[in-house]
Amino acid sequence: MTDDQAAARPAAVLWDMDGTIVDTEPLWMRAETELVESYGGTWTHEQALQLVGSGLFNSAAILIATGVQMTPIEVIQHLTERVMVQLREQGLPWRPGALELLVELRDAGIPSALVTMSFRSMAELVADAVGAQLGGDVFRVVVAGDDVTHAKPHPEAYLRAATMLDVPIERCVAIEDSVTGIASAVSSGAAAVAVPFLVEIPESPAHDRWESLAGRGIDDLAVVLRHHDARLAIGGSR
Repeated sequence: MTDDQAAARPAAVLWDMDGTIVDTEPLWMRAETELVESYGGTWTHEQALQLVGSGLFNSAAILIATGVQMTPIEVIQHLTERVMVQLREQGLPWRPGALELLVELRDAGIPSALVTMSFRSMAELVADAVGAQLGGDVFRVVVAGDDVTHAKPHPEAYLRAATMLDVPIERCVAIEDSVTGIASAVSSGAAAVAVPFLVEIPESPAHDRWESLAGRGIDDLAVVLRHHDARLAIGGSR
Protein backbone atom coordinates (compact mmCIF):
# COMPACT_ATOMS: atom_id res chain seq x y z
CA MET A 1 0.00 0.00 0.00
CA THR A 2 1.30 3.45 -0.90
CA ASP A 3 1.37 6.37 1.55
CA ASP A 4 -1.41 8.03 -0.44
CA GLN A 5 -3.59 4.93 -0.21
CA ALA A 6 -3.03 4.69 3.54
CA ALA A 7 -3.87 8.37 4.01
CA ALA A 8 -7.14 7.89 2.12
CA ARG A 9 -8.32 5.29 4.63
CA PRO A 10 -9.86 6.11 8.02
CA ALA A 11 -7.50 6.14 10.98
CA ALA A 12 -10.30 4.37 12.89
CA VAL A 13 -13.97 3.52 12.64
CA LEU A 14 -16.20 4.46 15.57
CA TRP A 15 -19.31 2.32 15.83
CA ASP A 16 -22.62 3.00 17.49
CA MET A 17 -24.07 -0.25 18.86
CA ASP A 18 -27.87 -0.44 19.26
CA GLY A 19 -29.48 -0.41 15.83
CA THR A 20 -26.13 -0.20 14.04
CA ILE A 21 -24.33 -3.43 14.90
CA VAL A 22 -27.16 -5.27 16.64
CA ASP A 23 -30.93 -4.94 16.30
CA THR A 24 -31.58 -4.42 20.02
CA GLU A 25 -34.07 -1.56 19.75
CA PRO A 26 -37.13 -3.87 19.83
CA LEU A 27 -35.71 -5.44 23.00
CA TRP A 28 -35.38 -2.02 24.66
CA MET A 29 -38.92 -1.16 23.57
CA ARG A 30 -40.27 -4.39 25.03
CA ALA A 31 -38.49 -3.75 28.33
CA GLU A 32 -39.80 -0.16 28.44
CA THR A 33 -43.36 -1.27 27.75
CA GLU A 34 -43.27 -3.95 30.44
CA LEU A 35 -41.89 -1.48 32.97
CA VAL A 36 -44.42 1.28 32.28
CA GLU A 37 -47.34 -1.14 32.24
CA SER A 38 -46.21 -2.68 35.54
CA TYR A 39 -46.99 0.72 37.09
CA GLY A 40 -50.37 1.00 35.36
CA GLY A 41 -49.25 3.28 32.55
CA THR A 42 -49.24 2.98 28.76
CA TRP A 43 -46.26 3.13 26.44
CA THR A 44 -46.79 3.48 22.70
CA HIS A 45 -44.51 2.56 19.83
CA GLU A 46 -44.32 6.25 18.92
CA GLN A 47 -43.12 7.13 22.42
CA ALA A 48 -40.53 4.36 22.27
CA LEU A 49 -39.19 5.65 18.95
CA GLN A 50 -38.49 9.02 20.57
CA LEU A 51 -35.93 7.34 22.86
CA VAL A 52 -33.92 5.73 20.05
CA GLY A 53 -30.33 6.95 20.32
CA SER A 54 -31.04 8.87 23.52
CA GLY A 55 -28.88 8.77 26.65
CA LEU A 56 -30.21 6.38 29.28
CA PHE A 57 -30.67 9.04 31.96
CA ASN A 58 -32.81 11.06 29.57
CA SER A 59 -34.82 7.95 28.75
CA ALA A 60 -35.21 7.15 32.45
CA ALA A 61 -36.57 10.63 33.16
CA ILE A 62 -39.19 10.23 30.43
CA LEU A 63 -40.24 6.82 31.74
CA ILE A 64 -40.46 8.13 35.32
CA ALA A 65 -42.74 10.90 34.04
CA THR A 66 -45.22 8.20 32.91
CA GLY A 67 -45.55 7.01 36.52
CA VAL A 68 -42.66 4.58 36.95
CA GLN A 69 -41.77 4.80 40.64
CA MET A 70 -38.03 4.22 40.48
CA THR A 71 -34.94 6.36 40.62
CA PRO A 72 -33.20 7.03 37.30
CA ILE A 73 -30.38 4.59 38.04
CA GLU A 74 -32.90 1.92 39.06
CA VAL A 75 -34.73 2.38 35.76
CA ILE A 76 -31.49 2.09 33.81
CA GLN A 77 -30.34 -0.99 35.69
CA HIS A 78 -33.74 -2.64 35.28
CA LEU A 79 -33.96 -1.99 31.53
CA THR A 80 -30.34 -3.02 30.92
CA GLU A 81 -30.79 -6.30 32.76
CA ARG A 82 -34.03 -7.08 30.91
CA VAL A 83 -32.38 -6.46 27.53
CA MET A 84 -29.34 -8.53 28.49
CA VAL A 85 -31.57 -11.42 29.56
CA GLN A 86 -33.29 -11.34 26.17
CA LEU A 87 -29.94 -11.28 24.37
CA ARG A 88 -28.64 -14.25 26.36
CA GLU A 89 -31.83 -16.20 25.65
CA GLN A 90 -32.22 -15.29 21.98
CA GLY A 91 -28.69 -14.51 20.82
CA LEU A 92 -27.56 -11.27 19.22
CA PRO A 93 -29.60 -10.09 16.20
CA TRP A 94 -26.91 -8.73 13.89
CA ARG A 95 -27.62 -5.85 11.52
CA PRO A 96 -26.90 -6.66 7.84
CA GLY A 97 -23.31 -6.05 6.79
CA ALA A 98 -21.97 -5.09 10.22
CA LEU A 99 -19.93 -8.21 10.95
CA GLU A 100 -18.53 -8.33 7.42
CA LEU A 101 -17.31 -4.73 7.64
CA LEU A 102 -15.82 -5.32 11.09
CA VAL A 103 -13.86 -8.29 9.70
CA GLU A 104 -12.56 -6.27 6.75
CA LEU A 105 -11.42 -3.48 9.07
CA ARG A 106 -9.71 -5.89 11.44
CA ASP A 107 -7.93 -7.69 8.62
CA ALA A 108 -6.75 -4.34 7.22
CA GLY A 109 -5.41 -3.21 10.60
CA ILE A 110 -7.88 -0.32 10.92
CA PRO A 111 -9.01 -0.08 14.56
CA SER A 112 -12.66 -0.12 15.54
CA ALA A 113 -14.16 1.42 18.68
CA LEU A 114 -17.58 0.78 20.17
CA VAL A 115 -19.27 4.07 21.15
CA THR A 116 -22.64 3.50 22.79
CA MET A 117 -24.97 5.07 25.31
CA SER A 118 -25.80 1.62 26.70
CA PHE A 119 -24.04 0.92 29.99
CA ARG A 120 -20.71 -0.95 30.05
CA SER A 121 -22.19 -4.27 31.15
CA MET A 122 -24.31 -4.34 27.98
CA ALA A 123 -21.56 -2.96 25.75
CA GLU A 124 -19.12 -5.62 26.92
CA LEU A 125 -21.70 -8.37 26.37
CA VAL A 126 -22.04 -7.27 22.74
CA ALA A 127 -18.30 -6.70 22.27
CA ASP A 128 -17.56 -10.18 23.65
CA ALA A 129 -20.21 -11.71 21.40
CA VAL A 130 -18.74 -9.97 18.35
CA GLY A 131 -15.30 -11.28 19.32
CA ALA A 132 -16.63 -14.80 19.77
CA GLN A 133 -18.40 -14.65 16.42
CA LEU A 134 -15.33 -13.35 14.59
CA GLY A 135 -12.68 -15.33 16.41
CA GLY A 136 -10.88 -12.66 18.42
CA ASP A 137 -11.07 -9.18 19.87
CA VAL A 138 -12.47 -6.69 17.38
CA PHE A 139 -12.91 -3.45 19.31
CA ARG A 140 -9.72 -1.75 20.49
CA VAL A 141 -11.72 0.40 22.92
CA VAL A 142 -15.25 0.57 24.27
CA VAL A 143 -16.86 3.85 25.36
CA ALA A 144 -20.16 3.27 27.15
CA GLY A 145 -22.89 5.50 28.55
CA ASP A 146 -21.57 5.24 32.10
CA ASP A 147 -18.09 6.30 30.97
CA VAL A 148 -19.11 9.82 29.96
CA THR A 149 -20.57 12.87 31.65
CA HIS A 150 -22.60 14.00 28.65
CA ALA A 151 -24.75 11.65 26.56
CA LYS A 152 -25.23 11.86 22.81
CA PRO A 153 -25.94 14.25 21.05
CA HIS A 154 -22.98 15.75 22.96
CA PRO A 155 -19.70 14.80 21.22
CA GLU A 156 -17.92 13.61 24.40
CA ALA A 157 -18.22 9.88 23.70
CA TYR A 158 -16.73 10.13 20.20
CA LEU A 159 -13.97 12.46 21.30
CA ARG A 160 -13.13 10.09 24.13
CA ALA A 161 -12.88 7.13 21.75
CA ALA A 162 -10.52 8.97 19.40
CA THR A 163 -8.34 10.04 22.33
CA MET A 164 -8.17 6.48 23.64
CA LEU A 165 -7.16 5.25 20.18
CA ASP A 166 -4.66 8.13 19.86
CA VAL A 167 -5.98 9.14 16.45
CA PRO A 168 -7.26 12.52 15.19
CA ILE A 169 -11.04 12.64 15.36
CA GLU A 170 -11.22 14.23 11.90
CA ARG A 171 -9.56 11.09 10.43
CA CYS A 172 -12.20 8.81 11.96
CA VAL A 173 -15.44 7.64 10.41
CA ALA A 174 -18.41 7.28 12.79
CA ILE A 175 -21.37 5.03 11.89
CA GLU A 176 -24.76 5.86 13.42
CA ASP A 177 -28.42 4.91 13.02
CA SER A 178 -30.23 7.71 14.90
CA VAL A 179 -30.67 11.48 14.68
CA THR A 180 -29.20 11.89 18.17
CA GLY A 181 -26.22 9.71 17.35
CA ILE A 182 -25.42 11.34 14.03
CA ALA A 183 -25.57 14.76 15.71
CA SER A 184 -23.01 13.54 18.26
CA ALA A 185 -20.71 12.20 15.56
CA VAL A 186 -20.90 15.33 13.40
CA SER A 187 -20.33 17.69 16.33
CA SER A 188 -17.25 15.69 17.40
CA GLY A 189 -15.56 16.50 14.10
CA ALA A 190 -15.59 12.92 12.80
CA ALA A 191 -16.61 11.98 9.28
CA ALA A 192 -20.10 10.61 9.85
CA VAL A 193 -22.30 8.23 7.94
CA ALA A 194 -25.94 7.68 8.84
CA VAL A 195 -27.45 4.25 8.31
CA PRO A 196 -31.11 4.78 9.32
CA PHE A 197 -32.96 1.89 10.89
CA LEU A 198 -36.09 2.49 12.97
CA VAL A 199 -36.09 6.27 12.68
CA GLU A 200 -35.56 8.38 9.59
CA ILE A 201 -32.44 10.53 9.37
CA PRO A 202 -32.87 13.42 6.95
CA GLU A 203 -30.34 14.05 4.22
CA SER A 204 -27.78 16.65 5.30
CA PRO A 205 -24.66 18.25 3.86
CA ALA A 206 -22.99 17.54 7.24
CA HIS A 207 -22.83 13.77 6.80
CA ASP A 208 -23.14 10.90 4.33
CA ARG A 209 -26.11 8.52 4.31
CA TRP A 210 -26.31 4.83 3.39
CA GLU A 211 -29.39 2.65 3.21
CA SER A 212 -27.53 -0.32 4.69
CA LEU A 213 -24.09 -1.59 5.70
CA ALA A 214 -24.61 -4.63 3.49
CA GLY A 215 -22.00 -4.70 0.74
CA ARG A 216 -20.08 -1.74 2.19
CA GLY A 217 -16.32 -1.87 2.67
CA ILE A 218 -13.20 0.15 3.37
CA ASP A 219 -13.34 1.81 -0.04
CA ASP A 220 -16.81 3.15 0.82
CA LEU A 221 -15.52 4.49 4.15
CA ALA A 222 -12.70 6.21 2.26
CA VAL A 223 -15.34 7.98 0.16
CA VAL A 224 -17.06 9.19 3.35
CA LEU A 225 -13.71 10.51 4.55
CA ARG A 226 -13.08 12.31 1.24
CA HIS A 227 -16.47 13.98 1.48
CA HIS A 228 -15.59 15.04 5.03
CA ASP A 229 -12.27 16.47 3.88
CA ALA A 230 -14.12 18.49 1.25
CA ARG A 231 -16.42 19.90 3.95
CA LEU A 232 -13.42 20.84 6.06
CA ALA A 233 -11.81 22.55 3.08
CA ILE A 234 -14.79 24.86 2.69
CA GLY A 235 -15.31 25.32 6.43
CA GLY A 236 -18.51 23.33 6.58
CA SER A 237 -17.58 20.51 8.95
CA ARG A 238 -19.89 21.61 11.78
